[in-house]
Amino acid sequence: MPARGRKDVAKWRVVDILVAVVLGVACGLIFFVWNSAGYAWYEAMNALTPGFGGVAVGIWLLGGVLGGLIIRKAGAAVFVEVLAAIVSALLGNQWGIETLWSGLAQGLGAELVFLIFAYRHFNIVNSISAGIGAAWGAFVIELLVFGNLAKGATFNLIYLISLTISGAILAGVVGFILMRALAATGALDRFAAGREQRKLV
Repeated sequence: MPARGRKDVAKWRVVDILVAVVLGVACGLIFFVWNSAGYAWYEAMNALTPGFGGVAVGIWLLGGVLGGLIIRKAGAAVFVEVLAAIVSALLGNQWGIETLWSGLAQGLGAELVFLIFAYRHFNIVNSISAGIGAAWGAFVIELLVFGNLAKGATFNLIYLISLTISGAILAGVVGFILMRALAATGALDRFAAGREQRKLV
């Protein structure tokens, strides 16, 4: 894959914006559905072992991973994750405005990983790394802003480990599979993700 210049990474096309909006809304709908099922799983796991609820969080991190994998432009991970959080909040959830701050932190976590790799590598390893980055973003804001610091070191260590695993699998691996599945349909033919898929077929 040829190296991409800074202008390529920073310059958004109209199609980039449109697809980012579609992804954000679609992920927001997924989040809305997961708000009930995922939170029930979160609570059940926390009841089993305090902090283990982090295993349920990964689905809420999908937006940033998918945005970065598909759009491949600076800011895409943050844009899609935040928009998804807005959609989830507008549809109604138990966290209200906190959802937006979580979306921003999670999106920034994924974005940082894509930035570290200079928006040039989008394989399964990078996708998993972005899922972990989003998870760590979630951990930081929940620790410092949403009160997890008061829950103690044991809770937070278990939560960080379970959150990291969940981000890697439910956001990183699942996000990569979804990207490949979308590319296989031809929906991403105007993106590098779609062109790469055609080369593999």
